[in-house]
Amino acid sequence: MENFLLLAKMDTTDYVGFTFFVGCMAMMAASAFFFLSINQFDKKWRTSILVSGLITFIAAVHYYYMRDYWAANGESPTFFRYVDWILTVPLMCVEFYLILRVAGATKKLMWTLITASVIMLVTGYWGEGVDMKNAAIWGLISGIAYFYIVYLIMFGKAKELATKAGGNVLKAHNILCKFVLIGWAIYPLGYMAGTAGWYGEAGQLFGCNIDMDVIYNIGDAINKIGFGLVVYSLAVDQSKEA
Repeated sequence: MENFLLLAKMDTTDYVGFTFFVGCMAMMAASAFFFLSINQFDKKWRTSILVSGLITFIAAVHYYYMRDYWAANGESPTFFRYVDWILTVPLMCVEFYLILRVAGATKKLMWTLITASVIMLVTGYWGEGVDMKNAAIWGLISGIAYFYIVYLIMFGKAKELATKAGGNVLKAHNILCKFVLIGWAIYPLGYMAGTAGWYGEAGQLFGCNIDMDVIYNIGDAINKIGFGLVVYSLAVDQSKEA
């Protein structure tokens, strides 16, 4: 009841709170879409669609709590956001493995991507929420892990496998790579804007931390839902060819 009252008192002009609410609803709708469409595909694609639904469902739950946190405190829900990312970003990495299995992708590649994503997120949180005095160092480590993921999918083993598969798989892989290179870029930029030290000056380019929540919320919705829709489109195309 307390949370309900807090939400009821949210100012109608609070555009940040509004994006938390819309983000929650968008993720829930995407989850319903992915889960309800699973049975239209054969077994080899059901796991991919299930993972897409899990990504948006996990995000929807966290956005519900982040919305409450914002309403109660009026500050960025950093902890909840990182908990969301530590669960959903590795799952997004799993999607690369699932679509590249047809070209011989191994679990080693999957675990390499997952490990890099966990390092990226844990060090990011440590610099933004725990050891803020050394934010630049932790941010550097996080950035290295991020660019390692970019390298693997755009130039490394994952790219090699996608090229080998060709056709719709290569097309979908290339689109997912753009999500990682462009869409995921909001996360290191947000880190720079939200931490002290020399990052503080970079943050002036984006405004205050509240504005970064809006960018995060919009970016999360585009990245997570878009990621799933690309996988869904690939599953549809491959099912037609079968």
